[in-house]
Amino acid sequence: MSFEKTLNKTRNIGFAAHIDAGKTTTTERILYYTGKTHRMGEVHDGDATMDWMPQEMERGITITSAATTCNWKGHRINIIDTPGHVDFTVEVERSLRVLDGVCIIFCAVGGVQPQSETVWRQATKYNIPRLAFVNKMDRIGADFHDVLHQMRKRLGAEAVAIQLPIGKEEKHRGIIDLIEQTAWEFSDDEDVPPTEVEIPENMRDLVDSFREHLVISLADINPDLEEKFFAGKEPTPEEMWATIREATIAGTLVPVLCGFAFKKKGIQPLIDAIVKCLPSPAEVPPVVGVHPKTGEEITRAPDPDEPFCALAFKVAVDPFVGHITYIRCYSGSAKVGDRVLNADNGSRQRLQRLLRMHANRREEIEEIGPGDIVAAVGLDETTTGDTVCAENAPIILERMTFPEPVISMVIEPKSQADEEKLGQALSRLTMEDPTLRLETDPETGQQLISGMGELHLEVIVDRLRREFDVECNIGRPRVAYRETIRRATVGEARFVKQTGGRGQYGHVILRLEPISTDERLEYRDESKGDEIPQDFKGAVQAGVEEAMGAGTLGGYPAVGIRCIVTGGSFHEVDSSDVAFKIAASQAFAKAFAGGAPVLLEPVMAAEVVTPEQYFGDVVNDLTTRRAQIVEVKAGAGDVRTIELKVPLANMFGYATALRSLTQGRATYTMEPDRYEPVPEQQQRELVG
Repeated sequence: MSFEKTLNKTRNIGFAAHIDAGKTTTTERILYYTGKTHRMGEVHDGDATMDWMPQEMERGITITSAATTCNWKGHRINIIDTPGHVDFTVEVERSLRVLDGVCIIFCAVGGVQPQSETVWRQATKYNIPRLAFVNKMDRIGADFHDVLHQMRKRLGAEAVAIQLPIGKEEKHRGIIDLIEQTAWEFSDDEDVPPTEVEIPENMRDLVDSFREHLVISLADINPDLEEKFFAGKEPTPEEMWATIREATIAGTLVPVLCGFAFKKKGIQPLIDAIVKCLPSPAEVPPVVGVHPKTGEEITRAPDPDEPFCALAFKVAVDPFVGHITYIRCYSGSAKVGDRVLNADNGSRQRLQRLLRMHANRREEIEEIGPGDIVAAVGLDETTTGDTVCAENAPIILERMTFPEPVISMVIEPKSQADEEKLGQALSRLTMEDPTLRLETDPETGQQLISGMGELHLEVIVDRLRREFDVECNIGRPRVAYRETIRRATVGEARFVKQTGGRGQYGHVILRLEPISTDERLEYRDESKGDEIPQDFKGAVQAGVEEAMGAGTLGGYPAVGIRCIVTGGSFHEVDSSDVAFKIAASQAFAKAFAGGAPVLLEPVMAAEVVTPEQYFGDVVNDLTTRRAQIVEVKAGAGDVRTIELKVPLANMFGYATALRSLTQGRATYTMEPDRYEPVPEQQQRELVG
């Protein structure tokens, strides 16, 4: 296999968007036109190729990212279709971590919606080149130009149209290619390819204006085009595509296309743009990692002659294959049967099988090289974020970070027979999903599962029943409160225990200061060596870490703390790790209690879209939920969009309440925003 030949002809791309913008539908159309499938599945019919889980089919949403591979004009395109619902944002995060480019889809009616902003920020975090596709141009209220404006204003994107729609809403009938200066009209028969037509006369001025803006944008990037522009010469389409590609990969420009995926309009030009604008693995900067023992910085270029290096970005349990690990290969190559090193935990494992995935179907392959995204069997000791590499060239790539859960609920088996199965099933699910946490309530001893939202936990319980045949009882969802302090404070504790023989002695003095609640703990040890010996400093930090797990108000985890160990004392004979750990924990608890502790609650950024006739009822209901209205915007027709901040604790069951208030015509989305102090009255009710 010649990896050099295929590397430049490979694209690793993903589709990301707000919920219901049309990601999965667009992917289905691309698979059809590239010959990967012979019929197009529909999300609303529950038979979309990429939405293969029963929960996805029933709800008409994407829950887990699905990978597939297709071919277009000599190029291999590896595609990851990601969820749009905020509860499953981890799937977007870990997919973007391993992709080279992303197509962000915007609804022509909704424009830049909350989750659109989230995925845009995630793509910016990983410096991923983007192109945009404005979908649903046939819908009432569709406005391509407004979406362009929103992208520039709300996302700060240098969004440049390379297509214009011919007509809008029900009159949308084609697209104009601003680079080639051609117009294409779609047939009402979806199986008839578009035909080339003259650019409509009534659009000539608009086309000239947008093309001039495009040429000027490219001239600012490419000096050769700038010379041509001032000389009054037209750039060739080849020159324009080359500059667009260069600027897209550099992140200085976002090409914008349009169409209507459901009616198969504009899909082939979108695939062409993916190939022309987004980078191959060879054009992506070398990955940077560190040596697991020395901490020395190492780079790995996308070259088959470099040592093998890959990142595990997802773990799943396939009912037919068993434990599979999705990996992205960054350098070198590996074959079935090769031994590889997990640089994070030091384990050595064998690649038993390599699979190229197509949603939940698979194709056996013998070897992988740079740029490949595949599923591996045999990496049972590898978890999400681990680096697998050649045994003689260890490297650890940057790990992924995942958001903290904001909601939890009690879960227990319905019968004794389900108890063991529940433990095994939850263990498997937490291995697959880094945002799902298991813990035990310290007061009641009940088992809690924590996740990113009500839908997230609802899907987990449904999977337990269907996939693992475990019936369980669940309690009402509970908010993941946190605790912090409002003023600086000092705590001192001396742990002394005499038992007749060798005793226990530990003495710690520390100072706590409030910092941003976005951070958990900032720890410093400023004690002198003759106060706390070096041997016991680790135990002191462990004691503080343990005490952070439960504040003094309601036993909720503490955040936003700067802890400075200022002094203490030790005994030559009686001091021990245990004594200093206990003393540090007690000193922390005393200081925390004296720091004017306050309870924090997760506040959500929400958006409610409602017809105007229900606007008053919706706002009144939100007010009773302690919501703060940030902005109200007029949408297409009589639609109003309400942007707000609201405590999560007051939003349980809101989907049902909103449906009843608006006869099912309003929708809402919600995502974690920040932690804020709980009002005093609510705090008294919560902690007594």
